[in-house]
Amino acid sequence: MLFRQLEYLVALARERHFARAAQSCFVSQPALSEALRKLEEELDVLLVRRGRTYEGLTPEGERIVRWAQRILADRDALKDEVDALRTGLSGRLRIGSVPTASGAVSLLTAPFCAAHPLATVDVVADLRAEDILHQLQNFEIDAGITYLPEEASDQFHTVALYDERYVLLTGVADDLARRSTATWAEASRLPLCLLTRRMQGRRVLDEVFADGGLQPVPRVVTDSVASLFAHVRTGRWASIVPHAWLHVFGVPHGMRAVPLVEPVHTTPIGLVITAREPGSAMARALLETARRTDVAAVLDTLPGHPPL
Repeated sequence: MLFRQLEYLVALARERHFARAAQSCFVSQPALSEALRKLEEELDVLLVRRGRTYEGLTPEGERIVRWAQRILADRDALKDEVDALRTGLSGRLRIGSVPTASGAVSLLTAPFCAAHPLATVDVVADLRAEDILHQLQNFEIDAGITYLPEEASDQFHTVALYDERYVLLTGVADDLARRSTATWAEASRLPLCLLTRRMQGRRVLDEVFADGGLQPVPRVVTDSVASLFAHVRTGRWASIVPHAWLHVFGVPHGMRAVPLVEPVHTTPIGLVITAREPGSAMARALLETARRTDVAAVLDTLPGHPPL
């Protein structure tokens, strides 16, 4: 059995298509198919359901692909560990982030890269919270920045980074723009542009509205926080955005960020890695960076705080 065969199997499970899996592995489709057939012969079990096209993995294949993901993750972790012992941490750190928290990712990647100049970072900033946990368990990312679960899980290590709070982003011409605060009820009556309901960031807002007996109907929905800013810029819409994004854009010209009250709602955001030992050297290094970095202190200097 070769690592290459396991890589092909994981790629096929991810892409669900022979040609795309081969392309992602930089081999021809016949070479990938033949390697998988040899793996089936070595294990004496059918892994792939084949017809005229890819039809999925067999139940045995589903089990084997989890082992393959674990073996490949351990191989990569071992290489990173050896490199760290020899020349310092190097290799690629893979971070997944929910969009609402992606504006704060640089507050961790900057000190991480300063401490580990041989390492590179790959950030995927458009994942749903449930996708982050899934990809962590499947070894597709090393760490996630996401909403922290209410109940602790022994499958993950977490570090709280900051409490996400919310501001009403509106044009300067709006009456609420001249206020020091706005209520959620007042915001619900505006023509809103919000995140799509598929995203936990939107579901958090819906829960706050529902607790107040409110049911706003947004005129525009999007899966991009940057798109929220762009729509508010037109002067036709208002939006509710996480305050951490003011770290990226500030308060753009022609807009105002008004703290939302009644209630003042916050949601914990944190770093999540798997608890599996010894685990990824990259993930452990990022965890140490997060413990040394006061992300909340930086974000607390941003505008949009409700007055005391």
